[in-house]
Amino acid sequence: MKTSQTRPHRWTRTAAVIVGLFVILWVVGTLRSDQPVRYDDVTEHFKYGSIGSEPGVSLLRPVGGALPPLAEFAALPSICPERLPGGYASLGFIYEQGHDLPIGVSRRRRMGIDHVGLNCAACHTGTVRDTPQSAPRIVLGMPAHQLDLQSFVEFVLECSLDNRMTTETVRSRLPDPGGPALFERVLLRVGFIDRLKLQTLDLRNRIAPLLDDAVPRWGRGRVDTFNPYKAIQFNWALDQLPPSELIGASDFPSLWNQQPREGMQLHWDGDNDSVDERNLSAGLGAGITPATVDHAALKRVRDWIWTLPPPAYPYPVDQALAARGAAVYGTTCLECHGDHRFKDGVRAGSRIGTVVRASDIGTDRYRLDSYTATFAANQYALFPESPYRFKRFRKTDGYANHPLDGIWARAPYLHNGSVPTLRDLLNAPEQRPVAFFRGYDVFDRARVGFISDVPEEEGRRFFRYDTTIPGNSNSGHLYGVSLPDEDKQAIVEYMKTF
Repeated sequence: MKTSQTRPHRWTRTAAVIVGLFVILWVVGTLRSDQPVRYDDVTEHFKYGSIGSEPGVSLLRPVGGALPPLAEFAALPSICPERLPGGYASLGFIYEQGHDLPIGVSRRRRMGIDHVGLNCAACHTGTVRDTPQSAPRIVLGMPAHQLDLQSFVEFVLECSLDNRMTTETVRSRLPDPGGPALFERVLLRVGFIDRLKLQTLDLRNRIAPLLDDAVPRWGRGRVDTFNPYKAIQFNWALDQLPPSELIGASDFPSLWNQQPREGMQLHWDGDNDSVDERNLSAGLGAGITPATVDHAALKRVRDWIWTLPPPAYPYPVDQALAARGAAVYGTTCLECHGDHRFKDGVRAGSRIGTVVRASDIGTDRYRLDSYTATFAANQYALFPESPYRFKRFRKTDGYANHPLDGIWARAPYLHNGSVPTLRDLLNAPEQRPVAFFRGYDVFDRARVGFISDVPEEEGRRFFRYDTTIPGNSNSGHLYGVSLPDEDKQAIVEYMKTF
């Protein structure tokens, strides 16, 4: 009698143990999962593929990524509509038909949660329009001159911390059917949003000095490359650094034609001569960490940009004027920057890819001074005991002479984007625009650059760039400023062919 009564209980306990083991295995398997959304086509991989920047919210500790998981990221514009009336597109993100996420935002399921992150395309894809009525052309590898990255980060941080950001508001916006996996839906019921807020607050506090009114705004098309990861990667207290060191915004560069750049002094200040190290460093700025970086995915991008050609100038060129400009350019610009042949992988110019002392070139030195010898030394501690460990960063004393391939699509000009057009760059600094607007994508064919006197369009406000603000000076680079106007126009016409 006793045995018959206990047998069902034994079966119940056995079943409970089996279910418990199954749940444990499911949880462990989920926590160990790492599944990026993959693309066979390399251009789709460049636009939407993961490079490992989606650490999102860790259940154990804060991590480097500024973006929340996918469900929360998608919900933010509707949770805080007054903070971002036009959605992420109003900040310069580019959307393509058939894609829910903009170019430059990748998706990866990590630890059972669908995360999003930034990839290379976010900062290296731009648009060009012929007229205000024209549809934009998307140019891959082009500087994202329309992107307001600082405002994007601020919006994500502030809306994530907003009182309206709750479990209920996120769950009410989940797509049905579809949306997060079961594991994430369970987490949403057990304090996931609170954990997200704690980690967001930690991140905001770390980079708060960079968002302070005392530090000039980056504006559209620019980024402070190294100061954010002084705080995020090195855990430096930014408020303990000299205020001038926190001013380091510069333009996004182009990404095409990288093979002949290997061995040149890269970044605006020439602080590294390895394309691979530069790419990995840029990935840290996008949000990857030494623990989450996807080296194979990053290499796919590297192999693609190795031979990616610059975009051809899309408008007619006065060939006779360009031929005249080639001769003038040869005596004025060739030695430092090379010529139109560089787009075919040919180096021309004895000083191309070398650093010119800041005292000689005379351009704004804030970007140069924000990258310190101490910072360079700390970079060597990243990726320890790894073949990816940085070995070639160093402090320089000036700015690098970069090749000018595809220069028509790289406006505004100088390292800090302080001169709107090529024609303006050939004027003396006191004759260059003191203030102009950045982020408009209608092209100025006469002066070669983007129209810069339009403050807004259809609710999208462009950034007023003031060259009198620290870090924004348009001084220096006096080469060619004394030429006759007809020679200056000829040089500009010739540079359309680069």
